[in-house]
Amino acid sequence: MQRVREQLEIPYLDGIDGGGITIGVLDTGMGEHPDLTGRLIRFQDFVGRRPLAYDDNGHGTHVCGIICGSGAASQGKYMGMAPGVRLVVGKVLDEKGDGSTESMLRGLDWILRIRKQCRVRILNISVGIGTLEEAQKEQQLKAMIEEVWDSGILVVCAAGNKGPDPGTISAVGGSSKAVTVGCHDGRYEIDSPGRCETYSGRGVEGAALRKPDLVAPGTDIVSCNIHYYRLHGKFRNAYTAKSGTSMATPIVSGAAALAMQKFPQMTNEECKRRLQYTARDLHLPWNQQGWGMVQVRRLLRD
Repeated sequence: MQRVREQLEIPYLDGIDGGGITIGVLDTGMGEHPDLTGRLIRFQDFVGRRPLAYDDNGHGTHVCGIICGSGAASQGKYMGMAPGVRLVVGKVLDEKGDGSTESMLRGLDWILRIRKQCRVRILNISVGIGTLEEAQKEQQLKAMIEEVWDSGILVVCAAGNKGPDPGTISAVGGSSKAVTVGCHDGRYEIDSPGRCETYSGRGVEGAALRKPDLVAPGTDIVSCNIHYYRLHGKFRNAYTAKSGTSMATPIVSGAAALAMQKFPQMTNEECKRRLQYTARDLHLPWNQQGWGMVQVRRLLRD
């Protein structure tokens, strides 16, 4: 995250840390972690029906750390994008990271029901769902995502990791009423054969609906690890590196939270356009990079 903050030119502006913004996260849940203390305000389990917050996979906790980890266990080194953000987390994936369309639909409905009470402004979906065999379910999913968008929430979805062939954008990211995030690390990781740009989902060349909307770093992103422990008063194994569009997506969600805090009257449509228009062109095909790499300094410029 330290590399990401430098790469995306996140300015240190007094008081701009995402405070007052609530982000919904539909993922594998969220576990206890020193970097996430006090961030969670609501949790719902659509898989095991357990009452207390947990994460038996680790993916969701990692995503939450990217959004708003405080960096407490690393003296701020691995602080998230917007450490002042509050979270509502729905567990829609099991311990293997698998889930059903039904659990995702229930999660989306839950976000709609609590959005006013919890003041949810952004929804992060770092879940790549490929083309569904049942077209009806895919349409239900897109319709529900669009309903969330129409309620005023900025929906930020992963492009998925099924690339690089054209037409490999995840089903959840295929709507015009979503910010679809692909993965690219710019000048970093250029010598790594496993860099995320090699498998980031891509849109259809020349399609009327051009996807992804933009890209963000996603290779070896270091964030919260649920398997940490404390020894001799110090946190051990508190962080882990993960890669993919799942990691790029919360980077954009966190950036959007900073923008919404600085410009409190901004709507989700306005935020989407601002994210697009301030992105840095990487001079790659549109179906790979969209508008380009998210650039936070430009995003927050008056």
